[in-house]
Amino acid sequence: MTRLLPRNRVLRWTLICLIIISLLSVLALWSWGRFARSAQGEPSHALPVASAATTLDRLVQPLLDRHDDDSSGAAFLGDPELALKARVLTARKAERSLDVQYYIWSHDTTGQLLQHELMNAADRGVRVRMLIDDVNLAGRDDELLAMAAHPKVEIRLFNPARNRDSTIRRAVEMGLRFIGFNRRMHNKAWIADNRMAIVGGRNIADHYFGADDETNYRDTDLLLIGPAVAQTSSIFDEFWNSTEVIPLRALHEEGSRWSRAKLKRRRRQWLENARATDWVSAVDEHDDLQDKLLGDELVLHWSPSIRVLSDPPKKAAPLANQRDRAGWLMYDVMALLYSTKHRSWLISPYFVPGSNGTLLLAGQVRRAMTVRVLTNSLAATNVPMVHAGYARYRKQLLAQGVELYELKPGDDDPDRELIPSSRSTLHSKAFVIDGRRGFVGSFNLDPRSAQLNTEMGVMFDDPGLAQELTRYFRDSIRPENAWHVILTDDDELRWLGTKGFTWEQEPETGLGLRVLVRLLGLLPIESQL
Repeated sequence: MTRLLPRNRVLRWTLICLIIISLLSVLALWSWGRFARSAQGEPSHALPVASAATTLDRLVQPLLDRHDDDSSGAAFLGDPELALKARVLTARKAERSLDVQYYIWSHDTTGQLLQHELMNAADRGVRVRMLIDDVNLAGRDDELLAMAAHPKVEIRLFNPARNRDSTIRRAVEMGLRFIGFNRRMHNKAWIADNRMAIVGGRNIADHYFGADDETNYRDTDLLLIGPAVAQTSSIFDEFWNSTEVIPLRALHEEGSRWSRAKLKRRRRQWLENARATDWVSAVDEHDDLQDKLLGDELVLHWSPSIRVLSDPPKKAAPLANQRDRAGWLMYDVMALLYSTKHRSWLISPYFVPGSNGTLLLAGQVRRAMTVRVLTNSLAATNVPMVHAGYARYRKQLLAQGVELYELKPGDDDPDRELIPSSRSTLHSKAFVIDGRRGFVGSFNLDPRSAQLNTEMGVMFDDPGLAQELTRYFRDSIRPENAWHVILTDDDELRWLGTKGFTWEQEPETGLGLRVLVRLLGLLPIESQL
């Protein structure tokens, strides 16, 4: 009998292993689909508004009465403290419902503060629905289950793992369900009484609201009133009632190990500690939402063109035949970019344009349009792998005339040691087209936003709102805040800083990080970035 050569033996066992893993993966997807169908929560929908039933009704309705029925109001929230106050104040004013939808909800000061406000609202009789992506929730179930035990609170998870307690089993499940588990809900929305909504790029964590001692993100939201709020609620309901979303309690037959009394003690202790911080004290100052809306702090821009758009939940379906690409947000984003006649100013923290995106932007420059892009520098990014994908296209974009700016991690100081830093990180996703049309939301110009995650945002055609976003862009690319990247005649990259200082390599980064990014750039993973 002929003995198998070692190489043939390895190939045979490799093939057997691949077959076994494939079968287990198919079994895991089938098992998940069967469980998800049986675990669906009862359908529910946004509660109808009234002319004067709640404080927010009485605040918003007179503003709406001054404008056409199809016009929405939008206020730009570029300041992080104001963005947090808007969420806190609308939660405190709510008397009917609070619907919140987020990719990340951290267990830090900001996360605890907003959870506290939601529970306070529930204690007042407000219906609270929390929809959170499961990717960052490991170890949080007991607290969330204790919250969901409140008769006015329901918590559901997007595309959750069934294994909740074992890290190893959770990791194995994620691996076997990778095709589906890799698709996440990146939407961000905060809706109070179905009267006010906040949509944009901010998740719930300290660094999105300027409350972190080490890292803070530059980010943007829009506060909305009018028909755009109903659009936001419709998107929330579509996700809330979808097959991709599971009630947290359906994943735990035994319930929480926390009692309601323990949750109340934890909330009380947290609040006592938090009240001593400058951040929570600042949030409690000037808490009159009406003064903000009727004064100069929140400027509402009114237009019938303000629309809230989102990918459908089925974009995250594990099977390709379940995904209807025609309804994806990327086509609305592309239509906006293709409408450019004079200038495209783009902010994308994770910017991987690919061949098609590079061709689009280069084509605009060739047709005498001005194209400016602000993204993260290597020193500022929190995802070096994405920077590796961006770096692959940097020279080509510059050679075609696209202007590139990269956010600094902090002050431009040539005497600093060359170490990676992310004291400041760009997280805004916003576009301004021809100084009047634009977008603010969660959509990055990268393959993950286009093809994998569900995304959400606000499209508009309004010169006043575009002007605010333009000012934000111009401030972000000032020499104090960003490096201007150029290409020399010798085809070499240069980063221009303040006081005439020029960098010849990725600024404020160490050799190890630059080598790592070079190596990551060799991997065939662009579709996952």
